[in-house]
Amino acid sequence: MAWWKAWVEQEGVTVKGSPHFNPDPDAETLYKAMKGIGTNEQAIIDVLTRRSSAQRQQIAKSFKAQFGSDLTETLKSELSGKFERLIVALMYPPYRYEAKELHDAMKGLGTKEGVIIEILASRTKNQLQEIMKAYEEDYGSSLEQDIQADTSGYLERILVCLLQGSRDDVTGFVDPGLALQDAQDLYAAGEKICGTDEMKFITILCTRSARHLMRVFEEYEKIANKSIEDSIKSETHGSLEEAMLTIVKCTRNLHCYFAERLHYAMKGAGTLDGTLIRNIVSRSEIDLNLIKGQFKKMYGKTLSSMIMEDTSGDYKNALLSLVGSDP
Repeated sequence: MAWWKAWVEQEGVTVKGSPHFNPDPDAETLYKAMKGIGTNEQAIIDVLTRRSSAQRQQIAKSFKAQFGSDLTETLKSELSGKFERLIVALMYPPYRYEAKELHDAMKGLGTKEGVIIEILASRTKNQLQEIMKAYEEDYGSSLEQDIQADTSGYLERILVCLLQGSRDDVTGFVDPGLALQDAQDLYAAGEKICGTDEMKFITILCTRSARHLMRVFEEYEKIANKSIEDSIKSETHGSLEEAMLTIVKCTRNLHCYFAERLHYAMKGAGTLDGTLIRNIVSRSEIDLNLIKGQFKKMYGKTLSSMIMEDTSGDYKNALLSLVGSDP
């Protein structure tokens, strides 16, 4: 399923929250889990990974009302390492969490372009607008201006174009003539000439609807005798290549894209915990079940089994609780 269809689908949700919800006992359970010497991590996992994001916000309010302290700050002081990072991620409302991830990707030395590309290429126009609003509220600056200050060249242009959210088109109308013209323009901008007209690629990939692009990719393959992905790989490199390929992947199948990101976070030596946490937390109330299904098809093993091999302790238990049972 492509990104433009990926609204919240009930069968895709792994964290549905508690049906008979009362924040007060949950807040009390968390308080008892953290007071005194030692912390009852399992109690924290049982509450926070089994409540929806909206329910977690209510628990935080109840915690402050009952015990006079901020729940997130208390969790930070009691927990550590990757487990702390995951639990704190769960305490952010969704758009504020993505705003924080974007802000963290740009602050300090060096920019984590991969994080910015992943978020901007995979979100809908409405989601991007909410993220931009949250970013401005929390950090007092414009996301677009910060991206412009932090990136340059064609990568900056493609990211700014993506932020405009021009790819959304719920009408589903595709003009076959324009799709053919776009395919010809892409061929002329890349394979046909020495050097590449990057702006032509950027404009078409960032402003056409996903349904339209699917038709463009079909026509392109007929003209060029190779896929659009192969052309992008041969014509561009580095972060610009990654951004263009991500747009194509999210257009073709969003759930495959996220399955690939999760696999990438865990394959080989070491784990990219930031990528693993971000994608499990941000998709758990949208389409993580559907991503799990794709993961198994693509890699022949379940997401849970890979998490079990790759992580340990409370961190592993919390991730498995968020992921839920295997497809």
